[in-house]
Amino acid sequence: MKLAILDRDGTINADSDEFIKSPDEWQPLPGALEAIARLNHAGWHVVVASNQSGLGRGLFDVATLNAVHAKMHKALAAVGGRIDAVFYCPHSPDEGCRCRKPLPGLFEQIGERLGVDLKQVPVVGDTVRDLQAGVAVGCAPHLVLTGKAAALRGQPLPAEFPAGTQVHEDLCAFADWLVKRVPPPAKPA
Repeated sequence: MKLAILDRDGTINADSDEFIKSPDEWQPLPGALEAIARLNHAGWHVVVASNQSGLGRGLFDVATLNAVHAKMHKALAAVGGRIDAVFYCPHSPDEGCRCRKPLPGLFEQIGERLGVDLKQVPVVGDTVRDLQAGVAVGCAPHLVLTGKAAALRGQPLPAEFPAGTQVHEDLCAFADWLVKRVPPPAKPA
């Protein structure tokens, strides 16, 4: 299975220090939805791994989070794309869970649920914790210079980023890189 794991806030949609607490606050980054559709059309399955500590902090409930994701799925469908699954950590930072990135629990859930080895599966995010969580299970790290990483434009990566981290301007640039790097399967004659 060709699989890519994406962070949500700051990678697919605009991030907010105040959290994305409603469907109205969820706004896709320019070109991000089209990038996911391009991956899908090239045979890639896309899943999301996202910290959603706003749940644990009581800023929104699961019904609201589901409504945010419904808006995301609908917007993706409108451009011919899809996200196969959304995995999220609902805990606040002080709960000590294993699923909050940078710990690898969400990624372990993804591998188990999909029945796939995550070695060399691309993980894409805008923070070091997104990449650290994926690398802990063998994923290949890809940083997009959107969201929190926008401040890193034109600078060398700080030392805390995993070795081998590839840097892309945005999700569109990552999709272009991945689609060009991995040719589609040959069609039967």
